[in-house]
Amino acid sequence: MNDQRIAVVTDSGTDTPKEFCEAHDVRVVPLRINYSDGTSYESGVDITAEEVIERFEKEIPTTSLPTPDAIKRALDQAKADGYEKAVIVTISSALSATYQTAELVAHMTDDMPIICIDSKSIGLAAGMVVQRAVDLIEAGVPFESLKERLDGVAANTRVFFSCKTLDFLRKGGRISEATYRLGSVLNIKPVISCDKNGAYFPIKKARGWEKALATEVKLAREWSVFFKQVKLGICCTKASDVFDEMEQKLREAVPNALPDIQRTWISPDLLIHTGPELVGVAVIPAEE
Repeated sequence: MNDQRIAVVTDSGTDTPKEFCEAHDVRVVPLRINYSDGTSYESGVDITAEEVIERFEKEIPTTSLPTPDAIKRALDQAKADGYEKAVIVTISSALSATYQTAELVAHMTDDMPIICIDSKSIGLAAGMVVQRAVDLIEAGVPFESLKERLDGVAANTRVFFSCKTLDFLRKGGRISEATYRLGSVLNIKPVISCDKNGAYFPIKKARGWEKALATEVKLAREWSVFFKQVKLGICCTKASDVFDEMEQKLREAVPNALPDIQRTWISPDLLIHTGPELVGVAVIPAEE
């Protein structure tokens, strides 16, 4: 527990590394994965990414956000464990109603001051905002200053990712029919990011998978030049494990990156919307 007794709560869609959560007592509320036979699972708790992928041939499931009760239980447990305040960091409010649900719970909670942070991003990039929240709290930044500081962090954090197949993004309504058809016919791989509101948009288009990965590195470099130092991260599904390759390219392209480049696998709830073959890069300023 940190000296300020401020709990940090997040959802599984932020892909905050499990080891970090365990080391810093970050509470993760899982999104749910739902199948047509009525079965429902907590992402990363009672179903793994590999199990979801194995079942893709039979069915692509749906996802649902954490219920208000699930978020409330996490906060109640944090209070029972001795925490006096809480910071909740969620995936982008433009991609999920988790942030709005967290705000609702915060407004209804009278016995624990709570601030909610919209990461404006997803996956590892959102997880980096979670980690920055922990860093600021452990550094002694007052609770009253965290909202402004973390909103600034979220505004300056970026994710760039590509998928080998566009079928899953199309099915989930994340890309337009025109983008899907163009990509399928001409082997165009859109590199996707989140705009200032946290919604997906194709920031660049590349012909072929290798060029898409090279474009991600180029975009990471272009965003990094705005800051003195940055922290980088790489996220992959296990079918597209190119961690070593991407890390080498990023080290060569981004000279102001900190030495430790984070690596994470994609959570089960996210790969349902992106497919089993995804590679992404996240960039966060080393300091505000």
